[in-house]
Amino acid sequence: MLRGVVPATLQIGSTPAAAVLHAIRVGAPITRDRLADVTGLSPATINRQVTALAGQGLVTERPDLVSPGSIGRPKNPLTLDRDTLCAAGMHIGARRTLLTIVDLGGRPLYSHAVLTPRGDADAALAELCGQLRELADRFSGRRLLWGGAAVGGSVDAASGTVDHPILGWHRAQLGPALADALDVPVSVCEHVEAMAAAELLLGQTIIDAASGLFFYARETTGMAMTLNGRVHIPARGAGSIAHVRVDAPVLCPGSGATLSDVIGSEPTLRAAKRLGISPDASPIVDERARILGEVVATFRDALNPDSVVVAGDAFAAHPHGLAPVQAAFDAASKTDWPMELTPSLFGVTVPEGAAIVVALSVIYADPVASLA
Repeated sequence: MLRGVVPATLQIGSTPAAAVLHAIRVGAPITRDRLADVTGLSPATINRQVTALAGQGLVTERPDLVSPGSIGRPKNPLTLDRDTLCAAGMHIGARRTLLTIVDLGGRPLYSHAVLTPRGDADAALAELCGQLRELADRFSGRRLLWGGAAVGGSVDAASGTVDHPILGWHRAQLGPALADALDVPVSVCEHVEAMAAAELLLGQTIIDAASGLFFYARETTGMAMTLNGRVHIPARGAGSIAHVRVDAPVLCPGSGATLSDVIGSEPTLRAAKRLGISPDASPIVDERARILGEVVATFRDALNPDSVVVAGDAFAAHPHGLAPVQAAFDAASKTDWPMELTPSLFGVTVPEGAAIVVALSVIYADPVASLA
């Protein structure tokens, strides 16, 4: 079995074992004959993959689910083993960290949030990794397969080290600390890339759009791109949209305002105090929605993706939901054909989705080799 820090695999698996595991995850209980139909693999290949997956304890035959009215030789349905396995993940945010334990299918068994520790990076990581270990120990009846962490800033996926200016971390040893705490392989990933991967890998259907953009805005902002079932991971680390210039006379009057100056609770509270209005007042929420729509439109026009997914509280905070952002997007976009912005599958739980996918992506991409 792999050890230490292993880069997350933020793509739809291409191996026969990955195809069979995915079909069982979304279609269980499912027979071998049905697996051959939905994957296009031969019956012989299906049998080999099922045998290999069962050998790793990932899938199980369920004769108890055979219909009593079946004619001919019973065909035992297959399901994931959701009862004896688990993975542990965390999403480290600027203000709070979400900790979660999930089964093999990505279903949360338990999740809760804690305040992200400030100060010394080593002490903060020891505290967070220790808390995730304690949470995993509550499920000692299950075999822990993998650990994962999604985090903002700049991430070296190979070593698991993180630079996070907001938290004051430089070359923070997140991956090694997590691997030591959990004593299983772990993966560390930039959080917006992980959120985009969750849309690809954790839904009930494989998203087949050739290209897509994913935008996140809460206390921080970010964008990721997907191409042909894979999250694009730049060799020199994730880029930034925080510096994009915006027109924000309400949230940040004067010239030179950037997206990072207007997104998050602090800019909202400052504007509300300066204007003597509620943080939820129309001038504030309307301007924020307009800015988000215009920024998304700018990147849509430049890259012309097949789909655009948006996530984070900033996109959902307007009383009218996503509609004002969509209206601003439509007004600003110069591309001829219309596009509907798609809210994340995970809604307000998108950080949890990021934590889950980092903890499971390597297994989903190559379930036999990753656990051999």
